[in-house]
Amino acid sequence: MSDDARVGAEDWTLPRRARPPLLGELVERIDEAVATARASEAAVMTVGAAALDAAEQAKRAAELAERASAAVAARPVLPQGRSPADQPSPLDATVAVRPGDMDDFTARADQLAERLSRLQRLPLSA
Repeated sequence: MSDDARVGAEDWTLPRRARPPLLGELVERIDEAVATARASEAAVMTVGAAALDAAEQAKRAAELAERASAAVAARPVLPQGRSPADQPSPLDATVAVRPGDMDDFTARADQLAERLSRLQRLPLSA
């Protein structure tokens, strides 16, 4: 048999870029994919919990608004000669901040929270 007719192992080996990944490399890729999926799941759970919390806060705000509306509707009529300015209302809110001023958003939010807590203390029926 001549040297030209012999087929060596070099003839059967694939170039490095054409070789399939090794089992260890596949395991590493799978582990990375599982870690990414778990991190994504945790992020989705966090966002979902925040959404549920926001919905609960919106529900509480709506209930407080209903109570405030009922309190305004049930406000007693003042006797003759007295003005509404003579009696402080728990619904009054002092807003010292210009509307649209985002720098003082926290101050406005604190004022609103205080007003809502005053409304919460109002009796439901007169």
